[in-house]
Amino acid sequence: MRIATWNVNSIKARLPTVLEVLKGINADVVCLQELKCETNAFPYLEIEEQGWNCAIHGQKTYNGVAILSKHPLEEVSREMSTLKDDQARYVEAMVMAERPVRVAGIYVPNGNPAPGEKYDYKLEWMDALERHTATMLRDEQPFVICGDYNVIPAAEDCWDDTVWNTDALGLPETRAAFRRLKYLGLTEAFETCDGRAHQYTFWDYQAGAFQKDHGIRIDHVLACPRMADRLTACEIFKKARAMEKPSDHVPLIAEFAD
Repeated sequence: MRIATWNVNSIKARLPTVLEVLKGINADVVCLQELKCETNAFPYLEIEEQGWNCAIHGQKTYNGVAILSKHPLEEVSREMSTLKDDQARYVEAMVMAERPVRVAGIYVPNGNPAPGEKYDYKLEWMDALERHTATMLRDEQPFVICGDYNVIPAAEDCWDDTVWNTDALGLPETRAAFRRLKYLGLTEAFETCDGRAHQYTFWDYQAGAFQKDHGIRIDHVLACPRMADRLTACEIFKKARAMEKPSDHVPLIAEFAD
């Protein structure tokens, strides 16, 4: 099973690119972030024509998350058990493959400017995710949590840590919150399967960042122990960033043995 995560940065504005990338990554499940459209405005027809089942949590202009699956989706939830949130940042569903797996798609708040209310909200959100994940672990169902975490895990995950370690994505408190989440017993797919420094999933549109490879790694797939036992590979689909009208993020794809 191939499970991908991708921040599309407006699905309606980039729909032709999204459709092309969805074909190219050959995934069974894809978590999308930053849809930037309301649930009923999602391009269901075009996506479903490719054979996807859709679970959408949309919001006008901002945020928005989705789970696309080649298998039926059941038990769809659009909020964590630990946080009442008026922003569309969480969606969860059971993917009814031959070996069913629960998939959570997340879009963690950016948190800038930090310090401030937006950064407080980011840390609150990450704390709620940690507590919700602990509940999922107690349920002992196989699961993965995929998305734009807006976390640069370590200095080697950005092109210049002196630029990013004062940003909300790279502050010590942010990195510590991410470590606490992993220390519950989760495995970070890319770190485990590849682990090379300076491999990125995001390049800003400004100042030729992609051409200079001035990127950051902020999109992650975390797997519970039962799914980590099945983890076989993880890759960054970098060529999506060079396509026409690209997102500033690219897909991250984790592969699990059937």
